[in-house]
Amino acid sequence: MNNLDYGIIGNCRSVALISKEGSIDWCCLPQFDSPSVFGKILDEKIGGSFGFRVDDSYTIKQFYKDNTAILVTAFSNGIDAFEIRDFMPRYFKENEKYHSPPELIRHIKYISGKPKFKVVYDPKLEYAKGETNTFIKDDFVVSLTKTEAFDSLFLYTDLNKEAVVNGDLITITSNHFFLVGYNEKIFVPDLEMAFLEYQRTKVYWLNWMENTASFKKYNDDIARSAMTLKLLSYEKTGAILAAATTSLPETIGEVRNWDYRFCWIRDASMVIKVMSQIGHKSIAKRYIEFIINLISDKDEKFQIMYGINGEKNLTEEFLDHLSGYKNSSPVRIGNAAFSQQQNDIYGILMDVIHQFLLNFNNDIENGEALWSITKSIVWLVDKHWQEPDKGIWEFRSGDQHFTFSKVLCWTAVDKAAKVAKILGKTSKLAEWQSLEVAISEDIMKHAWSDSAQAFTQAYGSDDLDASVLLMESYGFIDALNPKYVSTVKAIERELCNDGLLYRYKNQDDFGLPSSSFTICTFWFINSLYKIGEEQKAVIHFEKLLSYSNHLGLFSEDLDFETKRLLGNFPQAYSHLALIETAINLSKITEVEKVKDILS
Repeated sequence: MNNLDYGIIGNCRSVALISKEGSIDWCCLPQFDSPSVFGKILDEKIGGSFGFRVDDSYTIKQFYKDNTAILVTAFSNGIDAFEIRDFMPRYFKENEKYHSPPELIRHIKYISGKPKFKVVYDPKLEYAKGETNTFIKDDFVVSLTKTEAFDSLFLYTDLNKEAVVNGDLITITSNHFFLVGYNEKIFVPDLEMAFLEYQRTKVYWLNWMENTASFKKYNDDIARSAMTLKLLSYEKTGAILAAATTSLPETIGEVRNWDYRFCWIRDASMVIKVMSQIGHKSIAKRYIEFIINLISDKDEKFQIMYGINGEKNLTEEFLDHLSGYKNSSPVRIGNAAFSQQQNDIYGILMDVIHQFLLNFNNDIENGEALWSITKSIVWLVDKHWQEPDKGIWEFRSGDQHFTFSKVLCWTAVDKAAKVAKILGKTSKLAEWQSLEVAISEDIMKHAWSDSAQAFTQAYGSDDLDASVLLMESYGFIDALNPKYVSTVKAIERELCNDGLLYRYKNQDDFGLPSSSFTICTFWFINSLYKIGEEQKAVIHFEKLLSYSNHLGLFSEDLDFETKRLLGNFPQAYSHLALIETAINLSKITEVEKVKDILS
């Protein structure tokens, strides 16, 4: 069983996760990083949910409506049938803004017979920290809590409100609706309004997908991943979330549980390249503006991550009253990694700026700000590149000279030189190129291990690390360089387990890693493609795609043996890498032949 068999709906303000049985088990309002109003995914007993109970005669199927982010859960026993069409309203308004209220709508589509169900409406506000009381009013149902802060949630429906709240058996012979909102509505919603919101939202997503580039191969996988990334983008600021959830563990029963409802510069920087490739440059442009607003001061310390509204302090807290996903505690909000020194951030930021200028070379509006940031980054690299750091995997113990961090310091200077040429600011080129050579020579001397016949995780180490596969992607080394090919082969031998990759195998702060980091497998597949092993790459890719959930969605990790989805969900990094890999492999003319072999 996959266990993360959830669909995601959203409107670029917040999201909800809905189980394949139609239960909303995760939703935070009014925005992504607000306290949860339904949190059953983090505690099955007290977390709170909003679902439906039918008898055993019904079968349940779940799918996305057409090419949209509207999720349909269909109930049928052969005679009696109905559908729940779930969505968060989003569409363009005449004032050049989007209608994206902090609410979700459940449109009940009557199909046939006399279907019967019971409603489970059990909101638990403020992460279920205290008691939530629900009251039936004339026009709505309101739920209130008075814990550390007052909070409320409103439910509107054309069904009998007492029957809904009490969980009584309900029989329907026509369409109905629910609207769950953070705010009390000025005009009481009705079925006609709910259906109009459904139609407008459907048209919005159809139009959005029409503007998405199509590909002859893997197009459905690319489209669903693109839509998932859109759902993880925050309209207000342009931030991209790492994932929609907090504290879904990398391994069941362990403590590797983190809050991912923030914007990692590293994760989100891939957005510019990937989303621009598939026709959505507006997401990329809004993100670069988010970055510029964050680091407008020339001497400001760059953080690896920020809150979705640009918050710099993301202090970590524990919610000890919640048992955690499948009893995997602790449940955390906030993320202590925000204060870590990770020297790869300089290269990531410069790659973002370079990609932006390549994709928007006619828009130099931010050129002066970008040039100031570029000079600051090179100054910081010159000052810090020889220092150890926490690395891409955010080790919480001692610092090391991680190979990936060094490569990204080289990347920072390399991209800065390219940016200087684009902007016609060449006075510092000779100085920067000298620094670039010094870093490159240092990496080639200290990161290569003769005994491992590979570039390794850190200087002086024989431990392998999937992140070094990106040396080629960032332009540090040619794909056909014997040392890179040897590194790919060594990583395949040591870190590949039944087609899935470990990030690394050496012990970290929490013991030995025991699950596969999904993006690493995509990196590996891309590396196979780059070194010319195209058929092997396609076979691995097809296999990996089969491990997604029933809707084509991926989390952060996979269990090596059961192939169960683990970690926060859905994961932006995984879906970005899926798109990049699919685009690369779609260029192979032999894909269909390989598919025949697999079948």
